[in-house]
Amino acid sequence: MFLIRTLITFFKDRQYRDLIFTSFGLILIGTVAYHYLEGWTWFDSVYFSVITLSTVGYGDFSPVTMGGRLFTIFYVILGIGIILSFVNAFYAHYVKLLEEHDKRSRKRHL
Repeated sequence: MFLIRTLITFFKDRQYRDLIFTSFGLILIGTVAYHYLEGWTWFDSVYFSVITLSTVGYGDFSPVTMGGRLFTIFYVILGIGIILSFVNAFYAHYVKLLEEHDKRSRKRHL
């Protein structure tokens, strides 16, 4: 339940909301690019975009065209910073709310 409240408050903050839209927009750009450059299905393109930006890189897909490889170079350089910023911002927001919740709980018990 606390996680759901965290998500709701995260979406209400404009700065965080912009970061969410930027992250999803980046995944959308990667999806479209891989779909057309590599000829992959939409699902495979989304999958590869997320796996690439999360730095997991299972190795089951990799770009084979020069355009796909060139795009990936710039996609990774730009994308990893944005995705890590999103994860960091969400974590910081979660910790902040958790600390506020703990303070309120302690005050009630006094």
